[in-house]
Amino acid sequence: METLKNLLHANSVFASLTPAELTVLAQLASSRSYEKDETVILYGDVWSYLFLVSKGSVNAVKESGEGRSLIVTTFLTGDLFWGLAFFQDNAPMPVTLKAREASRLHLWSRETIAPIFERNGRAGWELCRLMAGRMQRASAILEEMAFHPVAGRLARLLLDHFEMAGDAAISRHLTLDEMAARIGSTREMVCRALYGFSDKKLIEVTRTEFILTDRQGLFRLVENG
Repeated sequence: METLKNLLHANSVFASLTPAELTVLAQLASSRSYEKDETVILYGDVWSYLFLVSKGSVNAVKESGEGRSLIVTTFLTGDLFWGLAFFQDNAPMPVTLKAREASRLHLWSRETIAPIFERNGRAGWELCRLMAGRMQRASAILEEMAFHPVAGRLARLLLDHFEMAGDAAISRHLTLDEMAARIGSTREMVCRALYGFSDKKLIEVTRTEFILTDRQGLFRLVENG
């Protein structure tokens, strides 16, 4: 209970709630654990829940009729998300949510949590701000898909991971399929681009790592996309 209350308080949406309100909110949560790759909810299903990730991470995935996947975003520990039906009656899910690793979620139905937002204007305002940020991110993804070639999108993905690692080397924990899903391409195109980067001495590809050798070269690929 205390761990959940701390997570709630650390989230900007709920930070304005009183300790008593946080206790009630924690008591109203239902919790569920998911194994790696287990589906939380499928695209097209009606799902009127809001959830907070307390452990692990969850991918939001779009799939094409040809079977290609795009990982739109990943929700990490402390992140908040919701089904579209949380706000709009009978609205279907625009993505499939799938556990990226062993994960645990705390969930609230719309009926359970809506009165809290109705009573607390600050919490409602922060939820709106969070939604606006997600819309900006979706717009950026669409822009990248429409106007940046595969090499530029892959260069941005690698730079983001080098930055998160705080190092010039990152482990090859991302498979070719996952990299392709994150940039809206195919594993064959990703493989070709990676070895193109290697031939240009932008990165070094080993069996276990990607090693950054020319950060500015990767930046140029992003900027010239």
